[in-house]
Order: sequence, then structure tokens, then C-alpha cells
Amino acid sequence: MVGAQALLGRVCVPSSLRSAALTLTAAFALASATAALGGCTKVTPGSAVDGPSVPTQSALHRTFGSAVSARNARTATFGDGLKIAQELRTPEGAFSGSLLNAATAAPSGAESALKTTRGPCPAGMASIDGRFCVDRYEASLVEVLSTGEQRPFPFFLGVDGHDVRAVSVPGVKPQGHISEKQAQAACSASGKRLCKPQEWRTACMGPEKSTWGYGDTKEESRCNDHGRSPIGVIFPLAAKTWGWDQLNDEKLNQVEGTLAETGSHSGCTNGYGVYDMVGNLHEWVDDPAGTFQGGYYQDTHLNGDGCGYKTTAHNAVYHDYSTGFRCCADAESAP
Repeated sequence: MVGAQALLGRVCVPSSLRSAALTLTAAFALASATAALGGCTKVTPGSAVDGPSVPTQSALHRTFGSAVSARNARTATFGDGLKIAQELRTPEGAFSGSLLNAATAAPSGAESALKTTRGPCPAGMASIDGRFCVDRYEASLVEVLSTGEQRPFPFFLGVDGHDVRAVSVPGVKPQGHISEKQAQAACSASGKRLCKPQEWRTACMGPEKSTWGYGDTKEESRCNDHGRSPIGVIFPLAAKTWGWDQLNDEKLNQVEGTLAETGSHSGCTNGYGVYDMVGNLHEWVDDPAGTFQGGYYQDTHLNGDGCGYKTTAHNAVYHDYSTGFRCCADAESAP
């Protein structure tokens, strides 16, 4: 039998509760309630506890053909009748629709990407008072093949071993399972960069400088911050056994009622015209120590409200199903 304090050391529990005299029954209840939170401390590879020397997911990465859902995300059932959301794909595993079009139409190379501008910012980016630019939508990835061909990369897979670049388009599932270092490289490949922490928060709060971007009071369901727990569905015993493998399982963000398409919560925006900065996916920012902001589809409160949400528990090589990003860029000066 595992003692209450030993159990609490394995799950995400606010420090204020660790000193409380909890019964074993209460500890198990608390573990079940908190195991699915992607924004709290987890002693897994890449965590601040384990230190930065832990390798990334190279030994865990699943290639396109290694699982049913990797090559064709069709309807499937797991356990209690879980339904995996249907999404049309090409035989190569690429997205159909807007992201594929963006990949084929986008100029190649960082220099070309920056030449396609609207005002002081590249196309698809919002100008933040003329000081810097930020992607309007959370990032998706395009894989650059050795032939030079580009194809959209499945949002539910890790990116280790793949040459990818970031794109920002509406109406697609954004990329999870990515570390800060991988996000930096993807932004750089598109002639952009990760946002600095204060830049990200400024863009999130909007010109009105409001806590939730759209206002100072949280409105239920305005953003995707009320989603289903995929850990609880895919791994019902996760309170006892969850770890690196479970947190990076490709099925998690395919569960219906979890990750939303970019811009699908039309009210989750602000005066700058950026979307989903609160909820949907945690977003990495440029911090060598490792920081992501904004919360995700199950939590926008635990580590701060809305645009003030900030997680510093993991280093820059950490990733799980809840970690995503968007890019920033310097604004062009007027001639």
C-alpha cells in the first residue's frame, strides 16, 4: 500500500496542500483529479527536477507508420468507447485542406518568408503597436523533405528526427508534443523566432491590457479551456502510473473534446487580432530555463489567470501533449 505522502510526491499537488494531513483516500482522490494537468510539476524526462541533461524523446518517438493513428487518423475506439476525431489525410499522413495549401503556397526559405509582408509584419502576423509581430494562430508544422518538397506534419506526433518549420493558419489542429528548443528551430526555419516572455504576455492581453485578452473577467467556453481529460480516458489508471510515455502518447490530442482547431473559438481573441493565446495549448516562450504561458485546454488558472499563466517547472527539452507554441518576429522599420 502506497502512503499518502509518497503518492503526493508522484503527482501534481500545490505546495500549500502538501503539508496538510490528508487521508489515503483523499490522496487518491486528489491524484485522480490532478494527474491530467499539463501545467504542473511532473518528475519526467526534461523536468526541472531531472535536470537538462536528460535526452529528448528520440527513444520514444513514433514514426508515421508505427501505429494505426500515425498514418491515418480515422475513427477508432479505445477502452470505454473513446472516439478518435476523424480528420482527412493524404496517404502520406499529411493534413488535407488549409494547412496543406499553406505549405505548398508559402514561399520557401526564411528570407522569402519575411518578404511577404503586410505593413511592418509578415503576412499572417499581427503587429503589436509596431514594436514586434506575433503569429495570429498557434503554430502548426510543415515537414521539409530531402527533396525540398514540403508536407504538413501530423499535429499528434513528436518531431524528433524531422526537419520542420512553423506555419500559422486558421482551421487546423496546432502542434503539441514539442519542446522549447524544437519550437525555436521551427520558428527560425520560417524566418521568425520564439516570443520573449513579456512580448507574449503583451500580445495576449491586447491593447486593452486585460487579464483574459478579451476582458478582465473570465467567460466560460469563450476559449478552449474546458476540454476533456485525455489522460483520464486513454489511461484510466494514470494517477498511479503516468509518466513520459503516457504524456506523449499520440492518441491524447486526438480525443474528441480536447484540442481545438486554430481560431475555432472565435471570441478567444483581442484587439490585436491574435487567437487562442489563452487555453488550447501551452505556448513556449524564449527562456533558456524553460517557460510556457497561457494554459491549455484543461487549465488556465493553476499557474496564474489567463494571460498571466506561466509554468516554469520544466526545462527547454521537455514536451508533452499540452505543449505548443507560436512565433514572433521583429517589426520592419519604415523606409
